[in-house]
Amino acid sequence: MSIRLLIADDHEAVRLGLVNLLAGTDVEIVAQAASGKECFKLAEQTKPDVILLDVRIPDGDGFQVLKKLRQKVPDSKVVMLSHHDNPTYVARSAIWGASDYVLKGSGRQAILDAIVAAASGQAPSASGELGRMIKTLNNQEAVDDDQASLTRRETQLLRHLALGLSNNEIGRSLAISVETVKEHVQNVLRKLAVKDRTQAAVWAVRKGLV
Repeated sequence: MSIRLLIADDHEAVRLGLVNLLAGTDVEIVAQAASGKECFKLAEQTKPDVILLDVRIPDGDGFQVLKKLRQKVPDSKVVMLSHHDNPTYVARSAIWGASDYVLKGSGRQAILDAIVAAASGQAPSASGELGRMIKTLNNQEAVDDDQASLTRRETQLLRHLALGLSNNEIGRSLAISVETVKEHVQNVLRKLAVKDRTQAAVWAVRKGLV
C-alpha cells in the first residue's frame, strides 16, 4: 500500500525536486501546497498519511501551521523540512507534535525513511535531529556544579530555556502551567546569579546542558 504524501513548501523548485526524488517509491504525492492556508485546505481535502512541511512556509511560519494541522488533521503525520539545523526549530517541532525533522540537504534514503517511519507511527531515529532533541528535552539529570544547586526540574527547565523556547512552549513540553514555568525561571535566575534568560542560556551552553 502506498503512502499518501502532501508536500508543503513555498519554493516550486523544492516541491518538484521532492517529486523527482520520491519517484519510483511507495510514496504517492496527492497534493502540493505553497502556503500555510493552501496546506490546511488540501490537507482537509486529501487526508494524507504524511505532510512534508517547510519550516519557513508563508502564512505565519511552519510551527503555527504544524500546531493547526495537529488539530485539523490529527491522523496525518507531519515531518518538518528545513535548510536549518537549528536546535530551537527542532525543539519546537518536537513540542508541537512533528513526527520527524529532516534537513533539505539530506539524501533520498533519509527523506524516504523519515516519511515511511512517520506513516507507520514509528519514533524518529535516535541519531536524527528530532530523536536527539527529544532525548535532550526529556533529560532530567541535575547539573553537577558547586556554584549552582539546581533541582532536576530546574535543570530540565534550563535546558528548554537555553533552546530559546517560550514559557508557553516550556509549559507544554513539561506539562506544567505557565505560572509554574515563571516561578521556576525566577528560581533558576536567582540560583545562577544572572540577570536574564539570555545569561542563563549562555551559562547552560557553557556547561554543556544543550
